[in-house]
Amino acid sequence: MNNSITLVGHVGKEPQAKTFGDTGNKVVKFSIAVKEYSSTTDAEKTMWIDVDAWNGLGDRVLNTITTGREVVIQGRLAIATYSKEVNGERVQVTKPVVKLTSYHLCGPKPTAKGESPKAVLR
Repeated sequence: MNNSITLVGHVGKEPQAKTFGDTGNKVVKFSIAVKEYSSTTDAEKTMWIDVDAWNGLGDRVLNTITTGREVVIQGRLAIATYSKEVNGERVQVTKPVVKLTSYHLCGPKPTAKGESPKAVLR
């Protein structure tokens, strides 16, 4: 498959849905924090990646993905372009976004602050 990307990271904040007019199309947007390592230093950086999930997949994202949850996402890489005002001037901004095709939840579900996740043995 051409243009395929897989990332592992943690969800930054609750996914947000946006519906488009009469068409009924919906996009759910969220971002994940991906750790980036350098081969020359021990420094660790965090890279934020925006993710878009459309229609039915977006509905599943709204029902299952929460802030702090570790996820594996798969999709295709796209470039989002929009304009915004910076210092009184209109500028074009381009940034990468992943168009989600599938995802997997990892690890325990995040709990309230201060609580540690409890392992369930069966």
